[in-house]
Amino acid sequence: MNFLQMHKFIIKVKKSFFLVFYISIFLSSSTLVFAQKNYTIVIDAGHGGKDSGNLGSGFVEKEIALKVAKIVGEDLEKNKDIRVIYTRSQDVFIDLWKRGDIANSAKADLFVSIHCDSHTSNAYGAGTFVLGLRGNKKNLEIAKRENAVILLEDNYKEKYIGFDPNSAESVIGLSLLQEENLDKSLEMASIIQSNFTNKLHRLDRKVKQDNFQVLRETIMPSVLVELGFLTNRTEGRYLDSALGQQQMGGAIASAIESYIDHLKLNTVKVKSFEISKVKESKNDTESKNDIEYKVQLASGRSFISTESYNFKGLKDVERVEVGNYYKYYYGNTSHYKDVQESLNTAKSKGYTSAFIVAFKKGEKISVNEAVKME
Repeated sequence: MNFLQMHKFIIKVKKSFFLVFYISIFLSSSTLVFAQKNYTIVIDAGHGGKDSGNLGSGFVEKEIALKVAKIVGEDLEKNKDIRVIYTRSQDVFIDLWKRGDIANSAKADLFVSIHCDSHTSNAYGAGTFVLGLRGNKKNLEIAKRENAVILLEDNYKEKYIGFDPNSAESVIGLSLLQEENLDKSLEMASIIQSNFTNKLHRLDRKVKQDNFQVLRETIMPSVLVELGFLTNRTEGRYLDSALGQQQMGGAIASAIESYIDHLKLNTVKVKSFEISKVKESKNDTESKNDIEYKVQLASGRSFISTESYNFKGLKDVERVEVGNYYKYYYGNTSHYKDVQESLNTAKSKGYTSAFIVAFKKGEKISVNEAVKME
């Protein structure tokens, strides 16, 4: 190898070295920016204290729900990325609004409420619910029964103005629901159901949507699990046994971990100092008109005319079809300050669970991301 060849070789080696060096720096900076997120999971054991839940065939729902909830929590606590919070860890009565408040205050990533079902027939099988419209008369009766605990709460008339858990009209009246996280709730519920049916071979009572008040109080993806029917003596014995509780709790915990793993895959994005630097040096080419803020009033399967009389006097309500659902928005604007005023207006009209959403060129983005682009 002559001098010229040697010189070219050295230059090539140097270029390769610096390329590897810069790639290493790029990846290192990305890793530092995206430290591992901890996920907060709230496990809600249904009923408790003076509210025993259903007592089908002599089995006590509140006791079974608590035992299964603890099994779920203990399994999840083995995962260093997961933080578990219980709405109750002993036999005490917790208001439905308080259960949601615990999850909201903790800024939980997921809320899972655990129950056991009952029926006048010998029905059996496991089912999972997410917040949504009543599906049929049978589901409506389940929702009414689970919501009836409201009557045991102090000052329930003030907390749930106009809501009578024994009235079908009141349950149906909740059909306009604020559900930003419906897709994630459905995903979580589907994984749980799959574990129940494919791993434990329980009868599949499907994922359904209905108006459970405990789900309505939360602002994150939420599911309500009906482990099975205590009124079915065979299923009741299974759910009341240590084996049944361990299997059902393990299936729920495994489903939650699968859901979290999927979240990790969908939330990891490569960012680096170099990328940030390019963005900072750009002229403000992003038009504010690309950003839209709206207040989501409701979502559901019902096609509702957007006339103001259907929305408590709010004008210019927008209806958007998303799959098999309709979402109803109010206060379209390109300025965050203006949409905050629209949110206050919506809440003053009674839409207490309304929330702000943001879009860029028609694609949904986080509100925080939109504000940074203004």
